[in-house]
Amino acid sequence: MQDSKPLWVPSAETVATSPIHAFIERCNAEYGLSLADFEDLHAWSVAEREKFWPNVWDFCGVKGERGARVLVDGDSMLGARFFPDATLNFAENLLPGRGAGDAILFRGEDKVEDRWSWDRLRALVSRLQQAFAARGIGKGDRIAAMMPNMPETVAAMLAAASIGAIWSSCSPDFGEQGVLDRFGQIGPRIFIACDAYWYSGKLQDVGPKVAAVAKSLGVPTIIVHYAGDAEAVASRTPGASTLDAFIAPYEAKEIAFTPLAFAHPLYILFSSGTTGVPKCIVHSAGGTLLQHLKEQRLHCGLQAGEKLFYFTTCGWMMWNWLVSGLASGATLCLFDGSPFAPDGNVLFDYAEAEKFAIFGTSAKYIDAVRKSGLTPRKSHDLSNLRLMTSTGSPLSPEGFTFVYEGIKEDMQLASISGGTDIVSCFVLGNPLQPVWRGEIQGPGLGLAVDVWDDDGKPVRGKKGELVCTKAFPSMPVMFWNDPDGAKYRAAYFDRFDNVWCHGDFAEWTEHGGLVIHGRSDATLNPGGVRIGTAEIYNQVEQMDEVAEALCIGQEWDDDVRVILFVRLASGVTLTEDLIKAIKTRIRTGASPRHVPAKIIAVADIPRTKSGKIVELAVREVVHNRPVKNQEALANPEALRLFANLSELKD
Repeated sequence: MQDSKPLWVPSAETVATSPIHAFIERCNAEYGLSLADFEDLHAWSVAEREKFWPNVWDFCGVKGERGARVLVDGDSMLGARFFPDATLNFAENLLPGRGAGDAILFRGEDKVEDRWSWDRLRALVSRLQQAFAARGIGKGDRIAAMMPNMPETVAAMLAAASIGAIWSSCSPDFGEQGVLDRFGQIGPRIFIACDAYWYSGKLQDVGPKVAAVAKSLGVPTIIVHYAGDAEAVASRTPGASTLDAFIAPYEAKEIAFTPLAFAHPLYILFSSGTTGVPKCIVHSAGGTLLQHLKEQRLHCGLQAGEKLFYFTTCGWMMWNWLVSGLASGATLCLFDGSPFAPDGNVLFDYAEAEKFAIFGTSAKYIDAVRKSGLTPRKSHDLSNLRLMTSTGSPLSPEGFTFVYEGIKEDMQLASISGGTDIVSCFVLGNPLQPVWRGEIQGPGLGLAVDVWDDDGKPVRGKKGELVCTKAFPSMPVMFWNDPDGAKYRAAYFDRFDNVWCHGDFAEWTEHGGLVIHGRSDATLNPGGVRIGTAEIYNQVEQMDEVAEALCIGQEWDDDVRVILFVRLASGVTLTEDLIKAIKTRIRTGASPRHVPAKIIAVADIPRTKSGKIVELAVREVVHNRPVKNQEALANPEALRLFANLSELKD
């Protein structure tokens, strides 16, 4: 049933004081337009990309030379070039501040607290820049880091970007092979790692792993002190030195920022790699900066001095998104560790103490808070919090309700979706429109987002493929080790000619918002009818007896049957009555077609390092096919739970 009222409606003051409102007025004045609302602005931003993107550049104060041309070969998705004459430096744009004001705040579980001023950050960037340059590292060289989400990681990335080196990172919980599957493909000139880290109250020793990875990569290694003994780890690692020793010869001085082309490579990000070796996705400095500024300033309303938090690791693209908040003069609030150590209040304690304006997290975290029985709305002062964002997987309608009932009533909730592929979002929130239960507010500005059926025709009120029909600045520059572009084309352009097909199963709503029903390659197809897995999760995971669920299609009798795996709450067993209750919930909440043929209890559900469940890997195991890259998983041992199940043989 369609909700009759939105969960949140922006006040007149919210609208009038938002940066996006000022942006609309700017565009109206400059071009004699009469844009009245977000829908008007979006339509214009797509139709007039050569006017929209320069205005984003100017409005957000990008430092650099814009050049005369805005867009060349704009009708070609793969051939389009934005700002081909421009020069800029990403790091220069992320270091607008000076002085003793807070640039970065850091908490490592309940073990570490630290505050970094703009001057402290700039000083470390300067010393690292000099140390990198002294070792001959420059434009196009790769710097790889296996690091926690801590200030030194941000400084190292900025130092790399300042000289035109390409940054790539993962979190220290990756296994040795998982690290090598990524960094081994890109040939880094230097490797950066921590000495240890905290997770769930326990000290995690990474010394042997660091030594093994460093030996395999065969490059100089920098050991950053965090939770262990950096000197001891360095002494046992071939070609290693501590960070302190690495920068010791250099005094902080004014940072020299190398001017670079708009399309110069900045980041190498990696696909999840659960069905093969991860793809190495290369993103440009200009495209990343402009897209992030647009999302943070216009869609999120981020302003200088505000506190920006995102619960992420350095192995997830939301880390890259988070650090761009520096470009708006915001204070980054970093956290590393478990969000439930020592208990589920830890992030809300942080939000209250530091007065977060924006709290970014995952749908899984919101659901975990809901199931823990916590009500931060009652236990914490979150009066400064004006925006909560959620990504990683679709946020269920019940998750929307909980945010407003359990966390805070008078704030915007933005479910967002995009990915590593574009290091940003295709669909997200904006402060000018209401928030409707279960819906993403709308498409990103400048992005020609649509939903198409299998015949390549736009559909409304029906499920289809999420596509983007025009080129945009944050498309990848290329895939690494893909000289003819074949892997790149196959990833996004095989389905529809000259149209980006993102691989999400989506649907427009009557409010102009969107619902993501899951990944297209995980979509179920019983009886030839496509069903999104999120539609099933939205029902079953609301039951107190079910902690988590995973759904696949099993090839059976020349068709596909729906199989639902459930991880049950503590003390709960899968009785016939519970099976019946689950099926009834799915039948009434979704449809009879969604009801699984089998429901099976499992002790654990495999997930990636960023917390996403891996439906495809489970599907491979169920069909006795190999899972090629289990190193991409946080808990690969869980896959064994799905092998050779007797329940799936009849």
